[in-house]
Amino acid sequence: MPVAAAVMLDFCGDVLQIMLPEGDPATLRRVLDAHFAPSDLLVSAQEIEVPKLFVSDMDSTMIGQECIDELADFAGLKEHVAAITERAMQGELDFASALVERVGLLAGLPEETIATCLSERIRPMEGARTLVATLKAKGCHTVLVTGGFHHFADPVAEQLGFDQVVGNRLAVSDGALTGGLVGAITDSSVKRQVLLDEAARLGESATSLATGDGANDIPMIEAATWGLAYRAKPKARSAADGWIDRGDLTSILSLFGIPRDEWVAA
Repeated sequence: MPVAAAVMLDFCGDVLQIMLPEGDPATLRRVLDAHFAPSDLLVSAQEIEVPKLFVSDMDSTMIGQECIDELADFAGLKEHVAAITERAMQGELDFASALVERVGLLAGLPEETIATCLSERIRPMEGARTLVATLKAKGCHTVLVTGGFHHFADPVAEQLGFDQVVGNRLAVSDGALTGGLVGAITDSSVKRQVLLDEAARLGESATSLATGDGANDIPMIEAATWGLAYRAKPKARSAADGWIDRGDLTSILSLFGIPRDEWVAA
Protein backbone atom coordinates (compact mmCIF):
# COMPACT_ATOMS: atom_id res chain seq x y z
CA MET A 1 0.00 0.00 0.00
CA PRO A 2 1.70 3.24 -1.14
CA VAL A 3 1.88 6.09 1.38
CA ALA A 4 1.01 9.55 0.08
CA ALA A 5 2.17 11.41 3.19
CA ALA A 6 3.14 10.92 6.81
CA VAL A 7 3.24 14.00 9.02
CA MET A 8 3.08 14.90 12.68
CA LEU A 9 0.08 17.13 13.38
CA ASP A 10 1.57 20.36 14.70
CA PHE A 11 -1.62 21.20 16.61
CA CYS A 12 -2.02 17.81 18.31
CA GLY A 13 1.44 17.12 19.63
CA ASP A 14 2.23 13.45 19.28
CA VAL A 15 -0.32 12.51 16.61
CA LEU A 16 1.08 10.98 13.42
CA GLN A 17 -1.21 11.26 10.39
CA ILE A 18 -0.59 8.78 7.59
CA MET A 19 -2.44 9.26 4.29
CA LEU A 20 -2.82 6.51 1.71
CA PRO A 21 -4.36 6.98 -1.75
CA GLU A 22 -5.69 3.42 -1.58
CA GLY A 23 -5.55 0.33 0.61
CA ASP A 24 -7.50 -2.02 2.85
CA PRO A 25 -8.34 -0.51 6.26
CA ALA A 26 -8.24 -3.87 8.08
CA THR A 27 -4.80 -4.66 6.65
CA LEU A 28 -3.54 -1.21 7.56
CA ARG A 29 -4.77 -1.55 11.14
CA ARG A 30 -3.08 -4.93 11.43
CA VAL A 31 0.24 -3.63 10.09
CA LEU A 32 0.23 -0.55 12.31
CA ASP A 33 -0.75 -2.62 15.34
CA ALA A 34 2.13 -5.02 14.72
CA HIS A 35 4.67 -2.19 14.74
CA PHE A 36 3.27 0.43 17.12
CA ALA A 37 1.45 -1.42 19.92
CA PRO A 38 0.31 -0.24 22.35
CA SER A 39 -1.18 2.64 20.42
CA ASP A 40 -4.13 4.99 20.09
CA LEU A 41 -5.20 4.70 16.47
CA LEU A 42 -8.00 5.51 14.06
CA VAL A 43 -8.16 4.33 10.45
CA SER A 44 -10.74 6.12 8.32
CA ALA A 45 -11.75 5.82 4.68
CA GLN A 46 -13.08 9.38 4.76
CA GLU A 47 -11.90 12.75 5.98
CA ILE A 48 -11.76 12.75 9.79
CA GLU A 49 -13.89 15.48 11.35
CA VAL A 50 -15.57 16.16 14.66
CA PRO A 51 -18.64 13.87 14.75
CA LYS A 52 -22.15 15.21 15.06
CA LEU A 53 -23.16 12.27 17.26
CA PHE A 54 -21.29 10.49 20.04
CA VAL A 55 -22.76 7.27 21.45
CA SER A 56 -20.86 5.46 24.19
CA ASP A 57 -21.05 2.41 26.37
CA MET A 58 -20.78 3.09 30.11
CA ASP A 59 -19.22 0.26 32.12
CA SER A 60 -15.45 -0.06 31.60
CA THR A 61 -15.64 2.70 28.98
CA MET A 62 -16.96 5.92 30.53
CA ILE A 63 -16.50 4.57 34.06
CA GLY A 64 -13.77 2.27 35.30
CA GLN A 65 -16.05 -0.37 36.79
CA GLU A 66 -18.73 -2.90 35.89
CA CYS A 67 -21.66 -1.70 38.01
CA ILE A 68 -23.36 -5.08 38.37
CA ASP A 69 -20.12 -6.65 39.60
CA GLU A 70 -19.67 -3.96 42.24
CA LEU A 71 -23.31 -4.22 43.30
CA ALA A 72 -22.96 -7.98 43.58
CA ASP A 73 -20.08 -7.46 45.99
CA PHE A 74 -22.57 -6.10 48.53
CA ALA A 75 -24.39 -9.43 48.27
CA GLY A 76 -21.15 -11.40 48.61
CA LEU A 77 -21.40 -12.59 45.01
CA LYS A 78 -18.86 -10.44 43.15
CA GLU A 79 -16.55 -13.25 42.05
CA HIS A 80 -19.41 -15.32 40.65
CA VAL A 81 -21.16 -12.42 38.92
CA ALA A 82 -17.91 -10.94 37.58
CA ALA A 83 -17.06 -14.26 35.93
CA ILE A 84 -20.39 -14.19 34.06
CA THR A 85 -19.85 -10.54 33.10
CA GLU A 86 -16.41 -11.27 31.69
CA ARG A 87 -17.69 -14.14 29.55
CA ALA A 88 -20.54 -11.99 28.24
CA MET A 89 -18.16 -9.15 27.36
CA GLN A 90 -15.86 -11.60 25.60
CA GLY A 91 -18.82 -12.71 23.50
CA GLU A 92 -18.89 -16.21 24.98
CA LEU A 93 -22.42 -15.87 26.42
CA ASP A 94 -25.66 -14.42 25.11
CA PHE A 95 -25.86 -10.97 26.67
CA ALA A 96 -29.57 -10.95 27.51
CA SER A 97 -29.61 -14.35 29.23
CA ALA A 98 -26.41 -13.52 31.10
CA LEU A 99 -27.94 -10.25 32.29
CA VAL A 100 -31.13 -11.93 33.48
CA GLU A 101 -29.07 -14.53 35.36
CA ARG A 102 -26.92 -11.93 37.10
CA VAL A 103 -29.83 -9.66 38.02
CA GLY A 104 -31.67 -12.66 39.45
CA LEU A 105 -28.81 -13.24 41.88
CA LEU A 106 -29.37 -9.76 43.35
CA ALA A 107 -32.93 -10.46 44.54
CA GLY A 108 -33.52 -9.10 48.03
CA LEU A 109 -30.65 -6.60 47.99
CA PRO A 110 -31.85 -3.30 49.55
CA GLU A 111 -32.36 -0.56 46.95
CA GLU A 112 -30.37 1.85 49.11
CA THR A 113 -27.30 -0.30 48.41
CA ILE A 114 -27.20 1.22 44.91
CA ALA A 115 -26.56 4.72 46.28
CA THR A 116 -23.83 3.35 48.51
CA CYS A 117 -22.26 1.52 45.59
CA LEU A 118 -22.39 4.66 43.46
CA SER A 119 -20.70 6.86 46.02
CA GLU A 120 -18.08 4.34 47.15
CA ARG A 121 -17.21 2.37 44.02
CA ILE A 122 -18.15 4.09 40.74
CA ARG A 123 -15.60 6.50 39.27
CA PRO A 124 -15.38 8.17 35.84
CA MET A 125 -12.72 6.94 33.46
CA GLU A 126 -9.84 9.39 33.17
CA GLY A 127 -10.60 11.99 30.54
CA ALA A 128 -14.32 11.18 30.32
CA ARG A 129 -15.60 14.59 31.43
CA THR A 130 -13.23 16.48 29.13
CA LEU A 131 -14.12 14.26 26.18
CA VAL A 132 -17.87 14.75 26.55
CA ALA A 133 -17.64 18.48 27.35
CA THR A 134 -15.36 19.17 24.38
CA LEU A 135 -17.47 17.23 21.90
CA LYS A 136 -20.60 19.03 23.11
CA ALA A 137 -18.84 22.39 22.75
CA LYS A 138 -18.18 21.42 19.12
CA GLY A 139 -21.91 20.81 18.52
CA CYS A 140 -21.95 17.04 19.06
CA HIS A 141 -25.03 15.31 20.52
CA THR A 142 -23.98 12.81 23.20
CA VAL A 143 -25.76 9.62 24.24
CA LEU A 144 -24.82 7.17 26.99
CA VAL A 145 -26.23 3.76 26.06
CA THR A 146 -25.62 0.88 28.42
CA GLY A 147 -26.51 -2.72 29.07
CA GLY A 148 -26.32 -1.63 32.69
CA PHE A 149 -28.95 0.16 34.73
CA HIS A 150 -30.58 3.59 34.90
CA HIS A 151 -29.99 3.59 38.67
CA PHE A 152 -26.30 4.03 37.81
CA ALA A 153 -26.39 5.48 34.29
CA ASP A 154 -28.59 8.49 35.09
CA PRO A 155 -26.27 9.95 37.76
CA VAL A 156 -23.17 9.02 35.72
CA ALA A 157 -24.59 10.76 32.64
CA GLU A 158 -25.40 13.85 34.68
CA GLN A 159 -21.89 13.86 36.16
CA LEU A 160 -20.21 13.50 32.76
CA GLY A 161 -22.59 15.77 30.86
CA PHE A 162 -24.30 13.38 28.43
CA ASP A 163 -27.43 14.69 26.74
CA GLN A 164 -29.35 11.41 26.75
CA VAL A 165 -29.35 8.02 28.50
CA VAL A 166 -30.57 4.61 27.35
CA GLY A 167 -30.31 1.57 29.61
CA ASN A 168 -32.04 -1.16 31.59
CA ARG A 169 -34.26 -0.73 34.64
CA LEU A 170 -33.98 -2.80 37.78
CA ALA A 171 -37.30 -3.88 39.28
CA VAL A 172 -37.79 -2.75 42.88
CA SER A 173 -40.49 -3.68 45.37
CA ASP A 174 -40.80 -2.78 49.05
CA GLY A 175 -37.38 -1.14 49.02
CA ALA A 176 -35.49 -4.14 47.63
CA LEU A 177 -34.44 -5.48 44.25
CA THR A 178 -36.79 -8.18 43.02
CA GLY A 179 -34.20 -9.90 40.85
CA GLY A 180 -36.03 -8.82 37.70
CA LEU A 181 -36.00 -6.07 35.11
CA VAL A 182 -38.65 -3.60 34.01
CA GLY A 183 -39.28 -3.35 30.28
CA ALA A 184 -37.27 -4.55 27.32
CA ILE A 185 -33.57 -5.31 27.65
CA THR A 186 -31.03 -2.87 26.23
CA ASP A 187 -28.75 -5.26 24.36
CA SER A 188 -26.43 -4.99 21.36
CA SER A 189 -29.28 -4.57 18.87
CA VAL A 190 -30.78 -1.73 20.89
CA LYS A 191 -27.41 0.00 21.14
CA ARG A 192 -27.04 -0.15 17.38
CA GLN A 193 -30.59 1.10 16.81
CA VAL A 194 -30.10 4.03 19.17
CA LEU A 195 -27.08 5.11 17.14
CA LEU A 196 -28.94 4.74 13.83
CA ASP A 197 -32.05 6.54 15.09
CA GLU A 198 -30.13 9.46 16.55
CA ALA A 199 -27.98 9.79 13.43
CA ALA A 200 -31.11 9.83 11.27
CA ARG A 201 -32.67 12.48 13.50
CA LEU A 202 -29.60 14.68 13.07
CA GLY A 203 -29.74 14.41 9.28
CA GLU A 204 -28.46 12.29 6.43
CA SER A 205 -24.96 13.78 6.50
CA ALA A 206 -24.45 13.46 10.27
CA THR A 207 -21.27 11.61 11.16
CA SER A 208 -21.16 9.42 14.27
CA LEU A 209 -18.63 8.10 16.76
CA ALA A 210 -19.23 5.06 18.97
CA THR A 211 -17.02 3.80 21.78
CA GLY A 212 -17.19 0.58 23.78
CA ASP A 213 -15.16 -2.28 25.13
CA GLY A 214 -17.16 -5.51 24.92
CA ALA A 215 -18.87 -7.84 22.46
CA ASN A 216 -22.20 -6.20 23.26
CA ASP A 217 -20.86 -2.98 21.70
CA ILE A 218 -19.80 -4.48 18.36
CA PRO A 219 -23.00 -3.77 16.32
CA MET A 220 -22.96 -0.16 17.54
CA ILE A 221 -19.25 0.21 16.78
CA GLU A 222 -19.70 -1.23 13.30
CA ALA A 223 -22.73 0.96 12.53
CA ALA A 224 -20.98 4.22 13.42
CA THR A 225 -19.02 6.33 10.96
CA TRP A 226 -16.10 5.75 13.31
CA GLY A 227 -16.05 2.98 15.91
CA LEU A 228 -13.38 3.11 18.61
CA ALA A 229 -12.61 0.34 21.08
CA TYR A 230 -11.49 1.59 24.49
CA ARG A 231 -9.14 -0.80 26.37
CA ALA A 232 -11.35 -3.40 24.77
CA LYS A 233 -11.87 -7.14 24.65
CA PRO A 234 -10.32 -8.76 21.54
CA LYS A 235 -13.58 -9.21 19.59
CA ALA A 236 -14.64 -5.60 20.08
CA ARG A 237 -11.16 -4.35 19.26
CA SER A 238 -10.98 -6.29 16.01
CA ALA A 239 -14.40 -4.95 14.93
CA ALA A 240 -13.47 -1.30 15.43
CA ASP A 241 -11.96 1.31 13.11
CA GLY A 242 -9.41 2.01 15.80
CA TRP A 243 -8.66 1.74 19.47
CA ILE A 244 -7.41 3.48 22.58
CA ASP A 245 -4.88 1.17 24.23
CA ARG A 246 -2.32 3.68 25.47
CA GLY A 247 -3.82 6.98 26.61
CA ASP A 248 -6.98 8.05 28.38
CA LEU A 249 -10.27 9.11 26.78
CA THR A 250 -8.88 12.50 25.76
CA SER A 251 -6.80 10.61 23.18
CA ILE A 252 -10.01 10.50 21.14
CA LEU A 253 -9.93 14.31 20.91
CA SER A 254 -6.40 14.20 19.52
CA LEU A 255 -7.31 11.53 16.97
CA PHE A 256 -10.09 13.79 15.72
CA GLY A 257 -7.69 16.69 15.38
CA ILE A 258 -9.03 18.87 18.19
CA PRO A 259 -6.15 20.99 19.53
CA ARG A 260 -5.47 20.75 23.25
CA ASP A 261 -6.15 24.46 23.75
CA GLU A 262 -9.73 23.82 22.58
CA TRP A 263 -10.39 21.08 25.10
CA VAL A 264 -13.04 21.97 27.66
CA ALA A 265 -11.86 21.33 31.20
CA ALA A 266 -14.53 19.63 33.27
